[in-house]
Amino acid sequence: MRVTQHPTNNRVIGAPKGWDQKEVPCGAVPVTDYVHEGLPVVITYWRPTAEEVAALARGEFLQLSVVGTSMPPVAIEVGP
Repeated sequence: MRVTQHPTNNRVIGAPKGWDQKEVPCGAVPVTDYVHEGLPVVITYWRPTAEEVAALARGEFLQLSVVGTSMPPVAIEVGP
């Protein structure tokens, strides 16, 4: 998937402080900050490649990977 600029993006997040770019490169990602039901939310927008769309159509899974040993509250949705 390719991270995609969205009209609502209002900030860019880079690699975490202390990240070793030589060991594992980490690029910047445009995000949209907003508040949903009183909770701060950060959204990134992604576009699947044609190959990924075909894989999803075949029933393949979406995967979400989070660096670390815990999972923060997350959501994966399809949107405009």
